[in-house]
Amino acid sequence: MEVAHVESLDSAHGTQLGDAYELRWRLEGPRLELEVVGADAKTVDLGDADFFDVFASPFFNSLPVVRDGLLLAGPPRDYTMRFVQVPSLDNVLNPQRYAPLGERVVTYTSGEFETDIEFDADGFVTLYHGFLERIG
Repeated sequence: MEVAHVESLDSAHGTQLGDAYELRWRLEGPRLELEVVGADAKTVDLGDADFFDVFASPFFNSLPVVRDGLLLAGPPRDYTMRFVQVPSLDNVLNPQRYAPLGERVVTYTSGEFETDIEFDADGFVTLYHGFLERIG
């Protein structure tokens, strides 16, 4: 489960509750602060990546969709993401593809993994097929 407070796509913070961890994160432009409660904390810089991506956080899937207008059908876009693994907070550069199908649906591909993600009119995830669903 995650709760995100979004001031803008460059300034947001949230709390993610996993099976065995609580993650607190804060995005401020090209810097991401992360803390696993009772364990590690780390600040990660965006560096050469296009966007951050934090495991199990639907907020970060919205960043390329909103910035590049992927709610309407169009050609696929390839990105290099600074992917943060949770709860270890290790991060790697990760190639990802977003293929906008139209009607606020994007096919997301990372390595061998592929699924459709549905977004609301503002570009925030409502359904990440087979993984996450927004409630409330």
